[in-house]
Amino acid sequence: MNSRFNNPLKQIRVTPLASESFGVRSMCTLVETPNISLLLDAGISLCPYRFNLPPHPIEFQTINRLRRDIADAAEKADVVTISHYHFDHHTPSYTDWIVNWTDGGESAREIYQNKTVLVKNPKENINVSQRERAKLFLRTGGKHAKKVETADSKAFFFGETIVKFSCAVPHGAENSKQGWVIMTTIKFSDERFMFAPDIQGPMAANTLKLILEVKPDMLMLGGPPLYLAGSRVDETQINFALKNLEHIVEAVPNVILEHHTLRDELWREKCLAVLQKANKAGHNLSSAAEYLGKDVNLLEAKRKQLYNDYPPSEKFERWIKTLNNKNISKPPIET
Repeated sequence: MNSRFNNPLKQIRVTPLASESFGVRSMCTLVETPNISLLLDAGISLCPYRFNLPPHPIEFQTINRLRRDIADAAEKADVVTISHYHFDHHTPSYTDWIVNWTDGGESAREIYQNKTVLVKNPKENINVSQRERAKLFLRTGGKHAKKVETADSKAFFFGETIVKFSCAVPHGAENSKQGWVIMTTIKFSDERFMFAPDIQGPMAANTLKLILEVKPDMLMLGGPPLYLAGSRVDETQINFALKNLEHIVEAVPNVILEHHTLRDELWREKCLAVLQKANKAGHNLSSAAEYLGKDVNLLEAKRKQLYNDYPPSEKFERWIKTLNNKNISKPPIET
């Protein structure tokens, strides 16, 4: 990885707030231009079970801290976006201390209150589960917003800043059961930052085409789910996504690779050809943590090791036994 990646843009400030390289499931990012501040995909989650284990106390400590960071960033944001309705990309309005670390509607209110919220169309190019989540958001968290507008294929102008959204693209491969997402491009002067969550590589050829047409100076994207290869995702799809990623790092000078890819502890080895292509082109490729000059912290991928190296307290173990109950209390964690 190349530590030179920090701050490649002069007029657009990009600050990742939460991601797999920070120890949670998220791609939440604050983007600031001289005209406007945008909070992209303000959601955060933990995997409820990995390696047949619930989140370790260190994971709960991490999501607690990063949830506060997102709320603090929301205070300065003018606009909040929702690329799709998975709960690691927007904040729901119910109490959940296992996956989303939400305190009823308060967590959503802190993020969306008095904001312009630009969202994936809740009725078109959307699967059943996300349509229901979209309806729930509009009734709950969305009611706090100053206004909520669908963003698919639209451009919004904030002074000299242009915020442009793609058409709906697959959440992974064509005809993905996971539905669709929208990508965001933020342009100020001659700089372009593109945000492409959950495209999984991209796994779809047309998604690759759309990214290359934008010609971003900097791109943050969700890579392929390497940890699911051969089980829930066909290896040919993973390989196709990695080949597409090679094309991207050859064309885009600065790339932040995140999300599904970093749920695999061996992601660097499995992305070796991609890294080599970036280096050969003289381009920068980094995780979100490395972009900020921080250590990569793959807590989910190392959950089994966490339980071995840092055995939870007896109090936490007793709490784990309540996980089959519907009303789960906040986990006992030291902060």
